[in-house]
Amino acid sequence: MDDHPLVRAGLASLIAAEPDLEVCGEAETLREGLRLVRELTPDLTIVDLSLEDGNGLELIKRLKVHDAEIRILVCSVHEEALFAERAISAGALGYINKHKGIDEVIAAVRQTLAGRIYLSADMQQRFVEGFAQKRAPAQSPVELLTDRELQVFILIGEGVSNARMAERLHLSVKTIETHREKIKRKLQLSSAAELVRYAVQWQLEQG
Repeated sequence: MDDHPLVRAGLASLIAAEPDLEVCGEAETLREGLRLVRELTPDLTIVDLSLEDGNGLELIKRLKVHDAEIRILVCSVHEEALFAERAISAGALGYINKHKGIDEVIAAVRQTLAGRIYLSADMQQRFVEGFAQKRAPAQSPVELLTDRELQVFILIGEGVSNARMAERLHLSVKTIETHREKIKRKLQLSSAAELVRYAVQWQLEQG
């Protein structure tokens, strides 16, 4: 599930080129993805974190409510250090960055398809260290945000208005405003303008 047709087509072609793998469906939106998973019951669902009508983390949670045994791989451009733990906590089996090579993507597909967790070597080490220390210290202020705050923060960086955010996240405008204030405090920003600049810069750094 990805809201970029070109990315979906490329990933589908990559998987279909493997003789023992088959793509049974594609979806652009969270709503369409939920419907297709219920209809097609795929062995593996590949999810992006940024969808036209919602957030991939929310989709993962809803898919797990529908089917606790469903296998999910996140394939996203967002920084693994910030999102992989959230994705695994939400119910995904693996996380891979879209910028990785073909062999790595296929390896991630096969490993999660087999029911095993897939993470980069660096992220595996981070998980081990975090377990040993009960919780690894945040490497970036953004890591302090809750999943919902992170969704709002990303949309701020994309220039989405409060009203549109409320619509996409199924929240009230007042709730969005509350999240913005909490984000400002956690990131130690003093104004809405600073928050926008910070969010836009962060988005640019994600590539």
